[in-house]
Amino acid sequence: MKFRIENMTCSGCARSVTATIQELDENAKVNVDVVSKMVEVESSASESEIIAALTEDGFPPETIA
Repeated sequence: MKFRIENMTCSGCARSVTATIQELDENAKVNVDVVSKMVEVESSASESEIIAALTEDGFPPETIA
Protein backbone atom coordinates (compact mmCIF):
# COMPACT_ATOMS: atom_id res chain seq x y z
CA MET A 1 0.00 0.00 0.00
CA LYS A 2 1.19 3.49 -0.79
CA PHE A 3 -0.07 6.72 0.72
CA ARG A 4 0.71 10.41 0.43
CA ILE A 5 0.35 12.42 3.65
CA GLU A 6 0.42 16.15 2.93
CA ASN A 7 0.83 17.34 6.53
CA MET A 8 3.76 15.01 7.32
CA THR A 9 6.54 17.57 7.55
CA CYS A 10 9.27 16.27 9.89
CA SER A 11 10.93 13.19 11.33
CA GLY A 12 8.64 13.43 14.36
CA CYS A 13 5.65 13.14 12.05
CA ALA A 14 7.28 10.16 10.36
CA ARG A 15 7.76 8.43 13.73
CA SER A 16 4.12 9.11 14.64
CA VAL A 17 2.88 7.71 11.33
CA THR A 18 5.04 4.60 11.75
CA ALA A 19 3.90 4.09 15.35
CA THR A 20 0.24 4.44 14.37
CA ILE A 21 0.56 1.77 11.70
CA GLN A 22 2.56 -0.55 13.94
CA GLU A 23 -0.12 -0.27 16.65
CA LEU A 24 -2.44 -2.01 14.17
CA ASP A 25 0.19 -4.55 13.08
CA GLU A 26 3.41 -4.73 15.09
CA ASN A 27 5.11 -6.60 12.23
CA ALA A 28 4.20 -4.03 9.60
CA LYS A 29 7.02 -2.79 7.39
CA VAL A 30 6.73 0.97 7.05
CA ASN A 31 8.92 3.07 4.76
CA VAL A 32 8.44 6.82 5.20
CA ASP A 33 9.91 9.57 3.00
CA VAL A 34 9.20 12.97 4.58
CA VAL A 35 10.55 14.90 1.58
CA SER A 36 8.08 13.34 -0.89
CA LYS A 37 5.44 12.84 1.86
CA MET A 38 5.10 9.20 0.79
CA VAL A 39 4.50 6.18 3.00
CA GLU A 40 4.82 2.60 1.77
CA VAL A 41 3.33 -0.11 3.98
CA GLU A 42 3.43 -3.90 4.01
CA SER A 43 0.95 -5.03 6.63
CA SER A 44 -1.70 -7.56 7.52
CA ALA A 45 -3.93 -4.62 8.51
CA SER A 46 -6.38 -3.54 5.84
CA GLU A 47 -6.02 -0.34 3.89
CA SER A 48 -9.22 1.00 5.43
CA GLU A 49 -7.96 0.27 8.97
CA ILE A 50 -4.70 2.12 8.27
CA ILE A 51 -6.51 5.09 6.70
CA ALA A 52 -8.89 5.32 9.67
CA ALA A 53 -6.06 5.14 12.24
CA LEU A 54 -3.89 7.71 10.46
CA THR A 55 -6.84 10.07 9.98
CA GLU A 56 -7.75 9.76 13.67
CA ASP A 57 -4.16 10.62 14.62
CA GLY A 58 -4.18 13.75 12.44
CA PHE A 59 -2.40 12.40 9.36
CA PRO A 60 -5.14 11.85 6.76
CA PRO A 61 -3.60 9.88 3.90
CA GLU A 62 -4.33 9.90 0.20
CA THR A 63 -4.13 6.43 -1.34
CA ILE A 64 -1.71 6.13 -4.25
CA ALA A 65 -2.54 3.45 -6.82
